[in-house]
Amino acid sequence: MRSSRSFVRRAVATLAVSLLTSFALAEETVLLWPDGAPGAVGDEDADKPWLWPYPAPQGQSSGTAVVVCPGGGYGGLAVDHEGAQVARWFNSIGVSAFVLKYRLGQRYQHPAPMQDVQRAMQYVRANADKYGVKPHRIGVMGFSAGGHLASTCATHFLEAKPDAANPIERVGSRPDFAILAYPVITMTESWGHGGSRRNLLGDKPDPELAKSLSNDQMVTAQTPPTFLFHTTEDTGVPVENSLAFFAACRKHKIPVEMHIYQFGPHGVGLAPGDPALSTWKERLHDWLRNSGLLADARRAAASGMIRVNGEPLTRGQIAFHPQNAFAPIAMAMVRNGSYKLDANHGPIIGDNRVTLVPLGDIALGPPVKHAFTMPEATPLSVHVVEGTNEFDFDLR
Repeated sequence: MRSSRSFVRRAVATLAVSLLTSFALAEETVLLWPDGAPGAVGDEDADKPWLWPYPAPQGQSSGTAVVVCPGGGYGGLAVDHEGAQVARWFNSIGVSAFVLKYRLGQRYQHPAPMQDVQRAMQYVRANADKYGVKPHRIGVMGFSAGGHLASTCATHFLEAKPDAANPIERVGSRPDFAILAYPVITMTESWGHGGSRRNLLGDKPDPELAKSLSNDQMVTAQTPPTFLFHTTEDTGVPVENSLAFFAACRKHKIPVEMHIYQFGPHGVGLAPGDPALSTWKERLHDWLRNSGLLADARRAAASGMIRVNGEPLTRGQIAFHPQNAFAPIAMAMVRNGSYKLDANHGPIIGDNRVTLVPLGDIALGPPVKHAFTMPEATPLSVHVVEGTNEFDFDLR
């Protein structure tokens, strides 16, 4: 494992080089506390947490937003490859992004970074109309130590105060989803990251405080749906961090998806030079869409029979593709001609294109029965209504 000092030196160097880049690319800088952050020890930039907003292009926005927390061991910020570059990618899929500059050690320790990300979530939600986003579709993302901060945001949140004088405090800080990229999770185990722990909690942290910020132990039924990715070759922040958070989500029945790649070092960002590892962002896009986090589309139940020349299709798949490209696709297995989707997994209400894929028989020999390809000239479509739908198909 690389030393914590080299980890922090890399992050500080990245911050110094890329701060100007991020300022140039973001149209504005938003101070989270214009009159001074809580516990501020000065009035320099290091004392001022802020956001760089990257709104999705008009006419291409899904209405979803994400607060992005760059990594850097709580000693620096990789605001370019784990901030600005990520924000621009989110814009390409119709998601508005807000890159967070949070306060760092040695100048600040806990709870300052947590206060900053909580305030960032509240700011974006309170200003949803200004940025054209939906207040119920605002998530948090973090890389490395920023992943620890994002997981802290997902497990420690402020409740809304409807009567507060400040409109930012009238909304809560709980994210609607969390995205954790090779995150630091534990502050107590040997497979944590020593530099992040030292910068956040000091040389001799209180054991109970360290436990409360070991966020796999803080997952509850209120933790939002979560996406994780990591590599098994990561020696900076071992993959056990992601595995622990995934297991905690499973234990508490939180919707969760995780992608573990065998190859790849720590701190890859979008991994543009690696054709395999770089696919994590496509998997994230799929997860956001299939989880219904890119659209407010309503689903309905659907069932029916599929026949081929009058006989039930032995095995296959049916998928319903909505007209809204941000809405989820619904897929079901077909067995002995029958398929069924409940209202939580069913097609989107409205017009849908239907695709059918035969999977053939289960047999020792090569498949013959139902071994065909759907003709391109005969597309199938249905109109889904609220409630229960029954769609039968007879392919000839």
